[in-house]
Amino acid sequence: MAKVELTDLKAKLLVLLNKEALKRGSFVLSSGKTSNYYLDGRVITLDPEGAYLVGSIILELTKEDKVAAIGGPTLGADPIVGAIAALSHINQIPLKTFIVRKSAKDHGTQRQVEGPGITKGMKVILVDDVATTGKALIEAKEALDKIGVVVSRAIVIVDRLEGAKENLAKVGLPLQSIFNIEDFGLTPS
Repeated sequence: MAKVELTDLKAKLLVLLNKEALKRGSFVLSSGKTSNYYLDGRVITLDPEGAYLVGSIILELTKEDKVAAIGGPTLGADPIVGAIAALSHINQIPLKTFIVRKSAKDHGTQRQVEGPGITKGMKVILVDDVATTGKALIEAKEALDKIGVVVSRAIVIVDRLEGAKENLAKVGLPLQSIFNIEDFGLTPS
């Protein structure tokens, strides 16, 4: 994918996010903070065009990373990793994907990390739709650390600029965002 194509994909995604995902009002975020806007990433990642755009952009951003898998915390990462898995197969650069549950299942395989062949020593990237404080990504990293999986970095669609980058840095996890909230003409809450 050429640089011009990445710019075009990002421009299309920004339009879609503004049109479909950005809601104004009073909202309580998963972090517990209140906000006068909400960016519903799943509206985009569960949409055919949005899934394609997000998956394509993340594949382009990670093409030089040499990782074994890409995944992230359920529920925000679920549709993202589905799109990445399908697009990586179509583009003949197959990547394993995974999701990290909030806690291990108490039945079946009793795993917290779900995905084919996610094993000790693997190098992976975490993804999520929106980051506020980074709590979900930190918890996902901790679950992966427990099984010996190496997380090289995290990528989100939108960073709300409310501490996620700094909090992730404290646990040794660089954060890259496709957009930040200022790209929508908003300021952090």
